[in-house]
Amino acid sequence: MNLLSAKNLSHSFDYELFSNISLDLEEGESISIIGISGSGKSTLLNILSTLLKPDDGVVSLFGEDVSCMSKKRLSQIKRDDLGLVFQSHYLFKGFSSLENLEIAAILSGQNVDKNLLKRLKIDNVINQKVTELSGGQQQRVSIARVLTKQPKILFVDEPTGNLDKITANEVMDIFFEYIKEHKAGMVLVTHDEDLAHKCDNVYKLIDKELVKIN
Repeated sequence: MNLLSAKNLSHSFDYELFSNISLDLEEGESISIIGISGSGKSTLLNILSTLLKPDDGVVSLFGEDVSCMSKKRLSQIKRDDLGLVFQSHYLFKGFSSLENLEIAAILSGQNVDKNLLKRLKIDNVINQKVTELSGGQQQRVSIARVLTKQPKILFVDEPTGNLDKITANEVMDIFFEYIKEHKAGMVLVTHDEDLAHKCDNVYKLIDKELVKIN
């Protein structure tokens, strides 16, 4: 099943970032996008995840053109089906880690997975306020919160920047296992080429074009 389709995307700020970009994401598939700083990787991810509208082109989610969706339908898809893991954690600072996860669980009708907390090595800090945690621990709580709602598509922007190499690899293994188990998909933006090449398909943003390199 096709989860995401982008056709002929173009976008500019004061200058043209990219043009005529197309890609597709299927169930159980992982895609990575690499490129130098300023090439437009994060902007493209924001467009694919519906946080930003392209200047031109079409983004479809689950076979529906995003631009033709009602606000209610798009809000429903964002809430239930899209999981965003960005460099900023966007956690509720006045709450504990567990309370952050419980909010996500309530909104999505899911349960907090205690095994996931152990795998992410946050089970021992789960009752602490997020402001008491290190940047790496906050990142892992953020990841747990996203996975708690069991989204169909993961949009992941530099998810391991605050993590050591061993923990980074463990986190990525969790992502890969998740998309296979749940027949979900993942679009990953990263500077880490070793990490990128763990995905099923690797693309590079270069000279305003998206080039498939494996």
